[in-house]
This record gives sequence, C-alpha cells and structure tokens, in this order.
Amino acid sequence: MLDLRKLRYFLTVAEELHFGRAALRLHLAQPPLTRQISALETELGFRLFDRTSRTVTLTAQGRHFLPYARAVLDQASLTEVIAGKLAAGAAGQLALGYASSIALSDLFSQTIQAFAQRFPDVQLTLVESASGTLYSQVVDGRIDIGMSRLQPERGQTDVQVLSLGGEPLVAALSSDNPLASQDEVTLAQLSAYPLILFPADYGSGLNESIAHLYRHNGLPMRPGPSGRQITSIIALVAAGQGVALVPQCTKTLAKKGVTYRPLADPEACAQLLILTRTQGRSLLVEAFMGVVDELLQSSGSPTAQ
Repeated sequence: MLDLRKLRYFLTVAEELHFGRAALRLHLAQPPLTRQISALETELGFRLFDRTSRTVTLTAQGRHFLPYARAVLDQASLTEVIAGKLAAGAAGQLALGYASSIALSDLFSQTIQAFAQRFPDVQLTLVESASGTLYSQVVDGRIDIGMSRLQPERGQTDVQVLSLGGEPLVAALSSDNPLASQDEVTLAQLSAYPLILFPADYGSGLNESIAHLYRHNGLPMRPGPSGRQITSIIALVAAGQGVALVPQCTKTLAKKGVTYRPLADPEACAQLLILTRTQGRSLLVEAFMGVVDELLQSSGSPTAQ
C-alpha cells in the first residue's frame, strides 16, 4: 500500500518543480525529501521526475500518475473529515417515521429543514406510517425516531416518549353543510353526522383522540367512510360523505368545497409525541432532539402548531 506521506511529498514537488522550495513548504530538509521521492519511485517502478542541476520536470509517467495521487490524497482528507463528523454525531444515517397528519404541522417541516441545514452530511430517511406501527418500528430499530399521535401502552419501557403538547382539532365540513355558516361548532352538533376517520385497523392516534373526546362528552360516534391519508379524508368531506375532526394544521389543505370551523370545546386536541429508544440513543438522535428543543423554545410554546 502506498504511503500517503510520500504521495503528499510527490504532489508538493510536482507543484513546485523545485526540491528546495518543496522542502520549505513541507518543513523538511532537502536530502530527506529527495530520499523519500526516490523510495516512492522504487515502489512504483518508474521515475516521477527528470532532474538536472538546473531543472526538475515531471516524466510522462509522473504526469499521468499526478491526478491519481491527488485524488487519493483528496479522498483521504475527505475520509478524515467524515470520520470526525461521524465521531461527533454530525454525519451518518437517521430514519424518521411520522404519522400522515403530522406532516402538515409547522413543527414537522421546520424541524426537518433546520436539521438538514445544520447537518448536511446526515442522510435523513423519512417514512410515513400509521401511529400504531411507529412504536414497534422504533423498538425494532427500523426507525430511529417516531413522530406519533398515539401514546404507547402503560408499562412500556423500551421507548422514551416526549410530549410536544396538543394541537387543536377543527371540524372539516362540506361547504354546503349548515354548520359551515357558524363561527364555531360543538361536538354535539357534529355527532349528528357520519364521522370520517382513518380505518379502524390503521392504528391511528388521531382516531384514539377523537374516540376519547366523544366518550368523554357522552356522545355517540356515527361511523362514516374511512381514508388512509389525511388528504383522502378531506376529499371525502368535500364529497359530502360526512364530517371530520382533524388537526388545525390540516387547514393548509384548502380544498374547494371544504370549510374548516373551530370547536367550541377548547380541550379538543390531538397530541404530538416523539418516540425514541430508551437505551442506546445515537448522537444523531440527540442532535435531532436538540433541534426540536431549540425550535420549541424559540416559539415560546411547548405545543406543536
């Protein structure tokens, strides 16, 4: 294997075409530099330089070898930089799973953007999943971080849960629904209409929050059609197939035929949670959580809006 130090000596002499000046740049005496170049030529099996008492020029083989030597040294420097970033938790791979309704929140987009800008050497993989599957994906190591709306069952110790607060729920109504003309609506009014949810087997944290809200208020839930994406749910509302309760961030989906109205109940919220493994959190996970914390502090609120 070629000695990187000797390649560096060769590159310096090739740039200076003068052993004396090259030795000064390398902080070496000229005789040791000359010996190192001769040793490299012996290893390679060809001369790199033609030398006279007045001039130093590259041989044909030396000219051909020069870009390859430079590429090796550049790659070695890059490898050293990347190794340092890996050791410092500033490079590598990070997998983030998220529930579809969370992708519309400002906190989600701001966090992803801020993290990508601060850690450009991290390959961030984003995986959209149902909240019900995010816990197991974190535990199994398929993802490093989960952004979920579903609280893990009590007694679970494999995952650390950080609550980012609650995001207000709003009613999504077809524009011709009589309730759309009101400034706000009540759950009792909504209970008269079919409720569009994620599929029952989807493991939706949003479904859980809505079901708890109806139970807490002693109201029946009239099941309506279901959609596997928040965009599908809004499309079904526009088609007049029922009403939906969605996080406030969904209002960014300004679909024709859909009107959003706030709820009279200020406690109606969808929680936003971050899930990470309890044991063995990587430096990259810690870095991501640091970005989240900074964004929450700068907003002056622990809630995700």
